[in-house]
Amino acid sequence: MTLIHDAQVYMAPTSSSRRFQIWHKAIFALVGRRHLKILTVSEFSKSELTKFGIAPAERIEVVHNGIDHVLAISEEPKVLQRLNLLPNRYSLALASTKPHKNIPMLLAAFAKPLPSDQRLVLFGPAGKADFERFGVAVPPNVIFAGKVSDPELRSLMQAALCLLCPSLTEGFGLPPFEAMLLGTPAVVSKIPVFTELCGDAAVQADPLDPDCWVAAVTRFATDPAYRLHMAERGHAKASTFTWARAARRLLELSASASIQ
Repeated sequence: MTLIHDAQVYMAPTSSSRRFQIWHKAIFALVGRRHLKILTVSEFSKSELTKFGIAPAERIEVVHNGIDHVLAISEEPKVLQRLNLLPNRYSLALASTKPHKNIPMLLAAFAKPLPSDQRLVLFGPAGKADFERFGVAVPPNVIFAGKVSDPELRSLMQAALCLLCPSLTEGFGLPPFEAMLLGTPAVVSKIPVFTELCGDAAVQADPLDPDCWVAAVTRFATDPAYRLHMAERGHAKASTFTWARAARRLLELSASASIQ
């Protein structure tokens, strides 16, 4: 059995180099032909792997990711002081210029009127100049945290008003679930994988409409009871995605393959 996480090289070709695409497509084709079972992380990824001819549906099995590893990470709250942040006064998202991550849409959202003092904090390797190089305007209420350690990221997630994931496509999407497990509600794109995995445990917003994201952030900032309700709902959902559960599923599939 071999795990293919997603079909992003087919679904989001502009997010990777030509060499990366050729290599992975060749490997996927080889694995799809030769391996008894293909594993992937969501029903959506399974449907995409089938659609792109990697393997027939009957040979693809879904084993969800676990996300409870985040609970074993220590906290580093000094990162809030370093970035001059206050709890619940910022939304958190990944800093990436890959087109399918759709961060320019978030930047457009945070250029619109929001409750006072609300900021967007972007963590990861991409900086302001990287976005401006692509002609993307960066509003003044955006903070680039840069590369952060795992303890710093945990603290940033726990203190955020919400975690924002505006991706146009994902195979699973770890950050929203990690944040939800830590008690922070998430706003995710209304795309098939998040409809499948999040359901009503996260706010789903149109990834092409900045106003939808402004509305979601504004409601969290102005309605503490609603934010608490969504945080509790998100935590309950995220708690179901454990590595122990993934391991049990993998053992079941291994036993079934051995019998066959």
